[in-house]
Order: sequence, then C-alpha cells, then structure tokens
Amino acid sequence: MGIVEKIKEIEEEMARTQKNKATEYHLGLLKAKLARYRAQLLEPTGKSSGGGTGFDVQKSGDARVALIGFPSVGKSTLLSKCTHTQSETAAYEFTTLTAIPGVLEYEGARIQLLDLPGIVEGASQGRGRGRQVVATAKTADLILIMLDATKSEEQRRLLEIELDAVGIRLNKQKPDVVFKRKTTGGITINKTVPLTKTDEKTIRSILASYKLHNCDVMIREDITTDEFIDVLIGTRKYLPCLYVYNKIDAISLEQVDKLARQDHTLVISCELGLNLEYLYERIWAELGLVKVYTKKRGAHPDLADPICLRQGATIEGVCNGIHRSLAANFRYALVWNGVVTPINQGKSSKFNPHAQKVGLNHHVADDDVVSIFTK
Repeated sequence: MGIVEKIKEIEEEMARTQKNKATEYHLGLLKAKLARYRAQLLEPTGKSSGGGTGFDVQKSGDARVALIGFPSVGKSTLLSKCTHTQSETAAYEFTTLTAIPGVLEYEGARIQLLDLPGIVEGASQGRGRGRQVVATAKTADLILIMLDATKSEEQRRLLEIELDAVGIRLNKQKPDVVFKRKTTGGITINKTVPLTKTDEKTIRSILASYKLHNCDVMIREDITTDEFIDVLIGTRKYLPCLYVYNKIDAISLEQVDKLARQDHTLVISCELGLNLEYLYERIWAELGLVKVYTKKRGAHPDLADPICLRQGATIEGVCNGIHRSLAANFRYALVWNGVVTPINQGKSSKFNPHAQKVGLNHHVADDDVVSIFTK
C-alpha cells in the first residue's frame, strides 16, 4: 500500500470516528500518523522517488508575496495590473504553467509578487504540480489567496485544506511550546496553563508514536493535539494571509458587502481596477514593513530612496541595508522622528523634534530619519 492510500485510509477512519472525550486519545494517534505520512509524501527519502523540479525563482526586493488560487480566478491579471510584468492571460484554465515574478513598487518598497500556477484539489498529494506550488509558497512572507466572487465559499475551504496539509498555517501564531530532546531521564511534561483541548496521556502517546522516549516539554498555552504535532514536526510555516475576492463587478452589492466583512478579506475587480489601491495598503500593513530615510551630515534627508525593513528592526539593520561593512565601523547614530500616522503610533526618538543619539540596538520606527557616524 502506497503513502497516498495510507493517508486516504486514515482520513476515512477519522471521518468515521465520532469526536468526544472517549475517542480523543485514538484520534490523537491517528493525527500523529497522518502528519508523519504527509511529511514523507512531501519530502521523499528514497533515491528513486524525486520530488520533481521546483520553481527556481530568486527571492528579490524587500518582501515576497505569493498569489495562490484555483485556475482562472484572475491571478495573472492582477500581476499585470500591479506590476510591469506581463503574465499570459486567457479565458481558459491553466494559462500559467510556471511561477512568474513581478515587482510591486509601493511606499518606496519593492515587493516581489509571485504568480503561481492554479492549484487543483489534491495538490498536497502532488496533483497538477501542486507540490511545487505549495513549496514555493512556503518561501513567501505573505500569501494572497485569490478567489472568484461568483463561485461558492467551498473554494476557500478547499484551498485552506490543501495548504494546511502541506504545513502552511494561515493567520496563526506559533504555539508557545518548548520541546527539547535529551539522552536519558524519560519524558518530563510541564505546563503553566490547564489543558482543555488535549491531555497528558494523548501527548505522551504522540511522543511514543514518534519514538521520542527522552525529552522535556514545556507548554505555556492551551494547545490542541494538532498544534502539539506541529511543534514536534518543526517544519510548519506560520504565514499571514489575505483572501482576495475578484470579479465583484459580476455580483450584487449585498454579496460584495457580505464578503468584505469577513476577517482578513477584501474585494476587488481586476478587470475594472476597483479597490486595487486598498489592496496595496493591506499588503503593506500585513507585511509589517517600516521605511527609514538616511541623512548625510549637513544635508537634507534622502526622501526619494528609503530603506525598507521589518517592524522591530534596529540601527544595525539600517547599517546592513546601506552596506555590510558599516556596522563593523559604527560609532553612533542620530535619529529624528518621522510623521506619526495611525499605523505608526510609536516614536523612535525621545527628543522630538530634536535628534537622539543611539547605538546599534536602537529600534527604528516608520518614517524615521537616521544619520550614521563611523569611526
């Protein structure tokens, strides 16, 4: 029996099993076995079973956004509208057969948009180049799930299932669990909160199914069985996601309003160019980028070419953004506050409007002006 058949057999058994307190232990073992088989399917260990050729697209710009969706939902049209890249579009499905990159320039940042081929149901098991599509999606900083507003909500659920099956967790935080292997001493489980969604017996049985008999586990939040398995496997990707409904010009205003009120969702029309500017704003906010302007001594700040960094970046990141050798010869930096906006509530400098003298570990905020002095 192949891995795909084993996965199907376990999924059927889980569907037949009633979910209650008595079956929780049995379901936990099935979930652990299912996760192990899926990992083998995605990362084959045999020499003869190659994983296929991936999409070798070099990561460039300040961030990467992957466009994922079923065929013919408007991914290529959106890429052509947002960037200067022409991705082939047509009225038939599977027009795009490989990953096509483009660059969205917004707020001084260069954001790489990746138009991936449309995925089909069963992509997590390798159908329709699905394995390569989702493997490339794991390298992104943000996922845009493109949906057809004229079709049912089932498309959204199916895409979530496919991405979940390959270890991509959408709009979720990594569980606050510390897992550490050791050579002797058995299994030690400590928890700072009561567990209501799983129990210690299930956790021990999952550890045994992975042949882990000596380890320390510290649980700091009320986790589920699935979340504990994710921690054990350790290859899960937790990515922010935006659900983008296209073709809103073909549905009623009431339907548009209903879709737009859902969490992490926005509505657009690529054909008519509706709401695209708001899409850029949401992409910028979800990526969590900050702009920092540089200033030479005795000159005005260079507002034409900002350095884009992640939220929480320090002066050291600014130095590396200018030149890698700058941090080694760093003496001090002067920071002026930028304009405080609703998105950027924090102030980096304490002495606004005057400059603050700071070191390498100082955290910068959006629109800060930085002047760096070397030895």
